[in-house]
Amino acid sequence: MNMKVSQRGEIMPASPIRRLVPLANNAVERGVKVYRLNIGQPDLPTPPQAFEALRHIDRKVLEYSPSDGLLSLRKKLKEYYSRFNIEVGVEDIIVTSGGSEAVLFAFMACLDPGDEIIVPEPAYANYMAFAISAGAKIVTIPSTIESGFALPPLEEFEKLITPRTRGILICNPNNPTGYLYTMKEMLQIRDLVKKHNLWLFSDEVYREFCYTGAPYISAFHLPGIEEQVVLIDSVSKRYNECGIRIGALITKNEHLRKNVMKFCQARLSPPLLGQIVAEASIDASPEYMLETYTEYVERRNFLVDGINRIPGCYSPIPMGAFYTVAKLPVDDADKFCEWCLNEFEYEGATIFMAPASGFYTTPGRGRNEVRLAYVLCKEDLAKALKVLEEALKAYNARNDRDSN
Repeated sequence: MNMKVSQRGEIMPASPIRRLVPLANNAVERGVKVYRLNIGQPDLPTPPQAFEALRHIDRKVLEYSPSDGLLSLRKKLKEYYSRFNIEVGVEDIIVTSGGSEAVLFAFMACLDPGDEIIVPEPAYANYMAFAISAGAKIVTIPSTIESGFALPPLEEFEKLITPRTRGILICNPNNPTGYLYTMKEMLQIRDLVKKHNLWLFSDEVYREFCYTGAPYISAFHLPGIEEQVVLIDSVSKRYNECGIRIGALITKNEHLRKNVMKFCQARLSPPLLGQIVAEASIDASPEYMLETYTEYVERRNFLVDGINRIPGCYSPIPMGAFYTVAKLPVDDADKFCEWCLNEFEYEGATIFMAPASGFYTTPGRGRNEVRLAYVLCKEDLAKALKVLEEALKAYNARNDRDSN
């Protein structure tokens, strides 16, 4: 029986990051080594404090936590944010099941069906999925690889603002591009938000990974819009613990917090064990954080330099996070990425990349671009780059033969 499913589910986009996983699994079953640069899953160790906390849980019952999260974790997060001159109260922090739930609850609590949010593209693909879940519409404003994915001019934002516009969403440092917004760009966004009375959704989960000497700029550093900022956070990437699913939604807007709490209560509570691990992880040593940071800087330099040495390839130097978007000399990056997993291997190995078209909503954009996550050691990155170079030669030689 062919039962009808929801239109919401039908239009929900598939993840460009995970869509090709079955092809990668098939390659592994064939005995092919797969270098996975498609997903932001760090290979670096989780802080030892996290495992110590997990091993020494002294509870007779693994109970529900408060819907807004354990008070002890929220106090610890308050201290953490103060290290970045982000001054918030414990009451401003709501613990969520990962940063993803924080985005979803922010949209559900701020937006009505038909409302619009402006997002620079390329953008994290799941923003679109969360907007669809809330009945809202993502309106994208394109940035380009030629400009290093800098913020588009203010006038371009103004053209997109309609009576339905309710907010602007940024990811800073950016996923998928690794771009880091400057103070000038952040102040431009602030002026737009203030002028048009909009929400500013600011995804700042990669704040630990900024590779410039300039101080980190949070949305909470912008004067005059304190009540309009909704900060999205997660412990997944900075402590290499994606699986514990702990994030946070932070806002000084009391009315919004009360609205968000209704959704929090409906899902009961964030994961108890994850919160215990997250709280302990905030005590990770400065040496641990510096080693992680230094490793990503070295990987970034190694990968971007290697990409730009391959004929026809180009990647700007990302100033944050651990991703870069690269332009490849191919007609269709989606087909190329699939071909790499289905048909190609070099010395028993192939490469798994995320086609960048999935991070754009504008048709045709990102067609010859891929997102690469530098979450492998430099030795593996070197092998992956060699596989990529050989794959491009073989793919384009095959296309040349087919066209003759």
